[in-house]
Amino acid sequence: MAMAGRIRSSFSLLNKVLRSDSHRSATLQRTLISSPQLTKNFATATGQKEVKVKVPLALFGGSGNYASALYIAAVKANALDKVESEILDLVEAMKRSLTFTQFTKDLSVPVDTRIQAINEICAQAKFSEITKNFLVVLAENGRLRNIDSIAKRFQELTMAHKGEVKAIVTSVIPLPPQEEKELKETLQDIIGQGKKVKLEQKIDPSILGGLVVEFDKKVFDMSIKTRARQMERFLREPINFDSL
Repeated sequence: MAMAGRIRSSFSLLNKVLRSDSHRSATLQRTLISSPQLTKNFATATGQKEVKVKVPLALFGGSGNYASALYIAAVKANALDKVESEILDLVEAMKRSLTFTQFTKDLSVPVDTRIQAINEICAQAKFSEITKNFLVVLAENGRLRNIDSIAKRFQELTMAHKGEVKAIVTSVIPLPPQEEKELKETLQDIIGQGKKVKLEQKIDPSILGGLVVEFDKKVFDMSIKTRARQMERFLREPINFDSL
């Protein structure tokens, strides 16, 4: 992906920032913050009349609060898809950069240095103002180390907004396209109209064969590993000859 490539190339800027003896002071734009000031600040910054946005899911904890704040701002800016793409691209690029991963987790890095690095990366990657300001808030509050969990909670909100239901299918090898299509249609019939199935495949050789399907807080374990365990328990049970 082009954006992911720009993000990865911008990580080299971190070395310059971290080696710098003097750090520029940064003026933080508080467009996004997990507090009642969020909607007021956004409306003031854009010059628009304040619009009430209802979060589709009630999320709790620090990551949930930050994800909800980002969702509200993105919806108000009519940029939900763009912000989601940018956040997920950043997380994926981070996984391939040990330097940036260490940087986000190192709380000994001065705040000004973190903010400067984020501004440089966002400029290089051409991120939207919503995403840039959000990442700056995380940098200021020492929350960059939580970006992965925040992104996951944010994606829960975007999927709920779109009426999507994630289904995780675990198998030993990737499903052939036809089988994937049939499984998706079956799950769609179960979930019903009004919602859309979003299929995610995971590979796990330890299940030995078969499938494990997780969706909508349900788990259907049809793996050979589980069947073997069930058979083992059955064979270990004592036989009641009186019932024969």
